[in-house]
Amino acid sequence: MEFQIPDFYPAAAELFVAGMALLVLLVVSFLRRGVGVAYWLTQATVIGMAYITLRFGHDVGFTFGQMYIDDPLGDFLKLWVALSVLTSLLYGRRYLIDRGLESVEYYLIVMFAMLGSMILISAGSLLTVYLGLEMLSLSSYALVAINRDSIQSTEAGMKYFVLGALASGLLLYGISMVYGATQTLNIIDVARALFEQQANRPVLLFGLVFVVAGVGFKLGAVPFHMWLPDVYQGAPTAVTILIASAPKLAAFAMAFRLLAVGFWDFAEQWQMMLILLAIGSLAIGNLGAIAQTNIKRMLAFSTIGHMGFILLGLASGVVGGERYLADNAYSAALFYVVTYVLTTLASFGMLLLMSRAGFEADQIDDFKGLNKRSSWWAAMMAIIMFSMAGIPFFVGFFSKFLVLQFVVATDHVWLAVLAVMMSLIGAFYYLRIVKLMFFDEPLDDSPIVAGVGVRVVLSTNVLAIAALGLFPNVLMYFCSLVIHGSF
Repeated sequence: MEFQIPDFYPAAAELFVAGMALLVLLVVSFLRRGVGVAYWLTQATVIGMAYITLRFGHDVGFTFGQMYIDDPLGDFLKLWVALSVLTSLLYGRRYLIDRGLESVEYYLIVMFAMLGSMILISAGSLLTVYLGLEMLSLSSYALVAINRDSIQSTEAGMKYFVLGALASGLLLYGISMVYGATQTLNIIDVARALFEQQANRPVLLFGLVFVVAGVGFKLGAVPFHMWLPDVYQGAPTAVTILIASAPKLAAFAMAFRLLAVGFWDFAEQWQMMLILLAIGSLAIGNLGAIAQTNIKRMLAFSTIGHMGFILLGLASGVVGGERYLADNAYSAALFYVVTYVLTTLASFGMLLLMSRAGFEADQIDDFKGLNKRSSWWAAMMAIIMFSMAGIPFFVGFFSKFLVLQFVVATDHVWLAVLAVMMSLIGAFYYLRIVKLMFFDEPLDDSPIVAGVGVRVVLSTNVLAIAALGLFPNVLMYFCSLVIHGSF
């Protein structure tokens, strides 16, 4: 059999990140103080990855025997991964320095986590799905437990590792069943085998259950959410912002490629599974957040609720076996996950801004009287909370509205009503923070200190949330464009 050299252009960004990670490891080994160099090289790698993604992006391209896909959806999500990693590192650097956690190893692991996200986003085979997922997961475990002197951090890392290993095992078991039923690992070939009725459908349906379980764990949906509050609270905040942003983009791509592409002919089955996961996520996420006093833990439960909306968007693409709503419903889900990541970056960016050496701004009471300390940052935090609560006219309102629009179109009016009721409950714990900032006396009068770069980027981040609320069609247009070009 003649060996054919694959086309490396579709994977140029991934190859660049992998090469830069090795280069950083080589360069800093010869430097006595290489941490600062590692930081700037990592930021340069992220910017370079974004440029290569734009420069070599394809309409739809395959390589490595269709194991790897380069399409508009993949390119779009990789650009958002680059943005989230870039801003996360910028927001979190002072936090790491103050606590003695900044190290070369930290930036190397971040690069490998980003590489895992990119592989997962472009996976065209169940094999590359698992490869990208494990690279991302193993890097995330190490990041969560990077503060080895903290019992809370190491405990969170161990919980994440044990539950993540269980979820990976479930996914791998499902993949083995899919392979046994279809004799292929290629996602498009799985879809073709289903369409041509050449697969063992009972075995494939059983495997689908385990695949949905793997997707649910990565998204943090109920009942696979147990790790999320402990990891968000236990991890250093500079790590929490990374885990809360880029992996959610990769998890959306994973769900889209496996379910909306590979298991399209089983849509009615996995839609019902996603609806059940969404109901549990909306209820437990919003109800669980009310009782929290730790804001990182509160944001973790709110994330579970937000994942419920994303699952509703994915579950609204097929009506009675017809796919006339599919493109628009998946575009709404993509719009939601992107705006969620943008808002999450801003919310954890505020926590990092208010933290300082010896003080973690991770309690809700830490925001008391923020308006008297800094009216500007109180206004910025209010915008973030209003958007997360879904109050008009911020981008969070339109992301929820677009998803619910397609939920109603699929004749699941009761489900839309439930989602609205859960959002009303969720508004309580978001608006509680606004009340504390503007109506309570501050517990701490110390000034909020941050570099010019962090202040400018964080302000731009928050103002982008407000601007997208006024002009949501701009982002929605791009989301529709990439879904239409990839689906």
